[in-house]
Amino acid sequence: MTLGSLPAEMSVKEKFALAARAGLDGLQLTGVTTQGEAEDARAAANEAGIEISSVMASTHWKLPLSSTDEAVRVEGVKGVEQSLRVADWAGTDVVLVVPGVVDENTQYHAAMDLAAKSIRELLSTAEDLGVTMALENVWNKFLLSPVEMRDFIDSFGSDHVKAYFDVGNILLYGYPVHWIEVLEERIVRVHIKDFNVDTKQFVALLTGSVDYPRVINALRGVGYDGWLTAELARYRQYPEQFVHDTARHLECIIQS
Repeated sequence: MTLGSLPAEMSVKEKFALAARAGLDGLQLTGVTTQGEAEDARAAANEAGIEISSVMASTHWKLPLSSTDEAVRVEGVKGVEQSLRVADWAGTDVVLVVPGVVDENTQYHAAMDLAAKSIRELLSTAEDLGVTMALENVWNKFLLSPVEMRDFIDSFGSDHVKAYFDVGNILLYGYPVHWIEVLEERIVRVHIKDFNVDTKQFVALLTGSVDYPRVINALRGVGYDGWLTAELARYRQYPEQFVHDTARHLECIIQS
């Protein structure tokens, strides 16, 4: 589960303790940008007896790595670099990165070139720290096929550029199993959520269009046995119950 999905009024220590009581094995850090915050989260995880599964970079939407404004792109690179350091301070080895954004002012080929340039600029830091940049499939109008995502990742020739596969996001324009079969060993983390393809809305876990038994079978088929991280909006009421319910849902998914 992501740290941001836990009750907002709780301290970081309380959030990790709740996650442990619910039966979760770890949390993905969100909104953590400083060494002090990262070290506090690491201490809270250690005290709770669970892990920090990864870090979500915090600037890649506001400051896209593919921005045609060089000043914005450079700041975006600095933001991801800081997230790589946060991961190191927190004791984890993966950062979720949105590789680029295509919009009406950023042409596709430009986004491709600029995103690649930015990631190459980050590679030495990632390699020095031993942290992997995991590129996620999000609604960014970029890297829209599994073959394109695979080839983009492979173009860097580095074990520190991989994929963060989001099962729910992909249903807007593809099929999870197809992507898993193409990305194969490049997948280092998986986001879990659900999506209704008829209404085009995210919905409660296990109530949408994701065929989780097929997804888990496909992940096992490519040798994936890593984290499944629920990325969900918490209940408006009884947010602590949401954590317990999500842990049970994840158990059902894993046992598919």
